Amino acid sequence: MSNNDIEKRTVDPEVEQDHAIGQIFSGETAHGLELIPHPTIDPYDPLNLPRWRKYVLLGIVMWMYFLFTYITTTTVPTFAMLQEQFDVTYSQINWTLAIPALGLSVGPLFWGSLGETYGRRMVFLLGTLVAIGATIGSAATNSYGGYMAARFFMGFGVSPASNVGLAILQDIFFEHERGQKVGLWVLAIDMGCFIGPLIGGFISVHGSAWVAWLVAIFFGLALALEFIFMRETLYPRQEIVRQLNTGISPDQITLKRTMQLPLLTYGPIPGIAPVKPWDTLWRFLRLIPYVQMSVPVFLFCFFCYWWMISVITMIPAIFVDDSASVQGLMFLGLAIGTLVAEILCSGTLSDYIMNKRVKRGLPRTPEPRLWLMYPGVILTTIGLALFGAMAEGNWHWMWAQFSSFLVGWGIQMGNASISAYAVDCFPDHFMDVITFYSVLLNLSAFCDPWFAADWVDTNGYGWSFGIQAMLTFFPCMIGFSLIHYFGPTIRAKIGTPKWEGNGGTLEEK
Repeated sequence: MSNNDIEKRTVDPEVEQDHAIGQIFSGETAHGLELIPHPTIDPYDPLNLPRWRKYVLLGIVMWMYFLFTYITTTTVPTFAMLQEQFDVTYSQINWTLAIPALGLSVGPLFWGSLGETYGRRMVFLLGTLVAIGATIGSAATNSYGGYMAARFFMGFGVSPASNVGLAILQDIFFEHERGQKVGLWVLAIDMGCFIGPLIGGFISVHGSAWVAWLVAIFFGLALALEFIFMRETLYPRQEIVRQLNTGISPDQITLKRTMQLPLLTYGPIPGIAPVKPWDTLWRFLRLIPYVQMSVPVFLFCFFCYWWMISVITMIPAIFVDDSASVQGLMFLGLAIGTLVAEILCSGTLSDYIMNKRVKRGLPRTPEPRLWLMYPGVILTTIGLALFGAMAEGNWHWMWAQFSSFLVGWGIQMGNASISAYAVDCFPDHFMDVITFYSVLLNLSAFCDPWFAADWVDTNGYGWSFGIQAMLTFFPCMIGFSLIHYFGPTIRAKIGTPKWEGNGGTLEEK
């Protein structure tokens, strides 16, 4: 194939016109939006993958991110069974929901550096194998300590679905698609959180162990999909561009990449600067002073998201006289609210707002992503207050569904908004940013179960969830408003991280 033939090819079905700048495409979609990042003329560039393959990869990432929270909550309807099996208190059983969240927090700090050196695919395969082994252990153990350890490693194994999973989406999709794809990615984690107890409730009629065996089957399916359909997307872009700019054609490049790599790789991805194992942790700590990103993520995780865990863990206690399958059905409100939010007003709406600004000639800044945060906070606040009043007053169970519907809707809007906002703050450091977000998100989920049940025992449902509603509304509305208004000023003053971006080494620019 000649260079002229290569330069005429279209890199995306939406591309209306394209032209080469050196050996990199600069193009526009059918809607007049510039393609960012610019794809190369290399057919092995993951940005040039066929749409069907991109959506297969999206589906695999979403399935693993679904299991990310599914493993945490699917055991909730079996709390009474586990309490009897291990002869422990309800609060101690509540901790079994917190422990996998700790694994989900620690895991990204470990897997992130490996994913930037040895590739996304290998990390997904290794993590899934760890999760399968741990899940089998949780089903087979008869001790409380063994069960807690297995639950931790289940979370640790599936944790690459957060930072490494989003890195795959960043590898294959353009900036103008980011809000929708991040919204779908967030939909997966939220739906896993709510569908888990629904399925777990029905499976528990065969015993609590079968809830874990089903999770093992789901992980086995994920492993098969990863091995057959997932190919490497970590791409040595700088090195390929350097070689293309010397005038050679893509078929003259000897560096093996993406689809050219074998199904199993055992060393670093060729052309990628190795990342030290501790770099992910060090970058996580160094992101804290960048308050335009760290403060909004902290606000959402510890003043909004973690109260959803209170709703999830207290449903079995509120409906203690109902069967496990009926308790599972009580999570339908959360699931439907999440799904409705994604369809009507989440990632796609966020992209619409951003793209409208670009068409009007306004700069693409992160702050407009936060417009969806305000209604999300309001819906979550109302939902939490209603949920507490319902439990305190022993209202009809439909109030439980309606209040949790509002919580699910609000959390989905907020989660999609803050994820896209955080990545847009530092798009060249998206792996570091999403690791930061994932660690804080799951730390909040880890913390809540340790005090939620005791808080309700001391103050009752009404006061507990009423205070949670106030702690959601006032800090979030004030905090996000300040970031929304002063964000550009803060960014101009603080700047961006001073180390190499994704796939580089931790060196000052």
